[in-house]
Amino acid sequence: MSLQPSKEIPPAQVESGLKLVTLDGVTSEIMVSLTTGTFLVAMALLLGASNLQIGILAASPTFNNLFQLLSIWLVRRYNNRRAICVYCQLAGRTFMLFVGILLIASKPELNWVILFLFFYYFFASIASPSWNAWMKDLVPESRLGSFFARRSAFTQATNAIMSLSAALLLDYVRKHHPSLELTIYGSMFVLGSVSGLIGCYVLAKTPEPLSYLSRENLFQLFRKPLSDPNFIRLLSFNSLWVFAVNLATPFFSVFMLKAIGLPLSYIILLTIASQLSGVFFVRRWGAFADRYSNKSILAITIPVYLVCLIGWSFGGIYTSLWANLLLLFWIHVLSGISLAGINLSLVNIGMKLAPKEYAIVYLSVRNIMTAGFSALAPIIGGLLADYFSDRHLLVNAEWVGPVREKTFHLVALNEWNFLFLISAVFVFIASQLLTQVKEAGEVEHREVRKILRKQLRHELKEYFLVGGIIQLHDYFRERIRRRTV
Repeated sequence: MSLQPSKEIPPAQVESGLKLVTLDGVTSEIMVSLTTGTFLVAMALLLGASNLQIGILAASPTFNNLFQLLSIWLVRRYNNRRAICVYCQLAGRTFMLFVGILLIASKPELNWVILFLFFYYFFASIASPSWNAWMKDLVPESRLGSFFARRSAFTQATNAIMSLSAALLLDYVRKHHPSLELTIYGSMFVLGSVSGLIGCYVLAKTPEPLSYLSRENLFQLFRKPLSDPNFIRLLSFNSLWVFAVNLATPFFSVFMLKAIGLPLSYIILLTIASQLSGVFFVRRWGAFADRYSNKSILAITIPVYLVCLIGWSFGGIYTSLWANLLLLFWIHVLSGISLAGINLSLVNIGMKLAPKEYAIVYLSVRNIMTAGFSALAPIIGGLLADYFSDRHLLVNAEWVGPVREKTFHLVALNEWNFLFLISAVFVFIASQLLTQVKEAGEVEHREVRKILRKQLRHELKEYFLVGGIIQLHDYFRERIRRRTV
């Protein structure tokens, strides 16, 4: 199979390539859903991980982005982004396979798992800039928002199905066959890595437009994005944003597993609620980003995520499990809605502000600059969680009456709750930097919010009122009829 780029790609081949990119997203998401997030944290805790080791595991993917300079050198040397992306992902996902075999064969030291995952993230970080620059040339700019929103919807739906299935299996094994739990984690890593290797084959079949990268000195190339004032403002916002988010995110699962004591299936169901919320909204965010601007979407979604972080600070304060679950449910739903818009907009605005001939340089500089902040945040988060482990802040309100006395927990902060509140402070500071970023076609976010509210109100009426249900039934019946004709 030839991996050489093409000077011209016919429109039909472009469309075929976009379908392959979506399929690659699904196969890769199977790997991600089985080997990262809550499952990786739960596996690490099973091996006796500390807060600091959890932080190191979370920091490894972003720390390795510092090596993306190698990707630029390789693209300049070979001018073949597809080959670089495919071969690096092939190598990285093989290391993921080694982790699975290691977990099945024995109960390894966690440091060995961290080492193998380091190499997996190392090769993935080299593949990432090549993939981003390749997609910028392959996907029509007018469809960036809608295409990646649609792709994201497929990948999140895949994640929900795989995660829930694995969580139910693990809860069953924990209860009835606890000695096999580590073997199940190993099998999940093997299955995930095999799916990822299939994704490499799919990417190898995806066409690549021939690109041109200036032969200027490498350091002179890097000076271009660093001398772009608007791009520097985007880097400042993006760096502080990833620091704020990664300070707390790796410890959400730890908090639910250890502080609240939720089963894995409950945590995954909450995660699915978040993902489904994202799936429902991501296409809308994509359409609004194409129609208005990515910055307008960020100005709406970041405050919502800020509220979610503050909500995490109150997690676990109720004596009733269902009250805590209700709070966590709404936090996950609102997080899914907001992060769908935030992640999509950050990818799109980075691509949009990068000149075509220097796209890989701009995107790599952004990834390298933010990598340090992303990697440092969870390590600092782990240290802060350890620092606050024996410190508590409790604020109660008491009702004393002749018949009954009642104590209401208003605030109960411990090691993780403190961390979530600190993260919220940094998110607020980052949101202030966003106002300085300029984007072509920018629309006042109040106007976008007004239009979005009107559209959502209309859609909610259609979906949840009786007349809307009838219309939905007719819609599906018509679709089925068309397929059978």
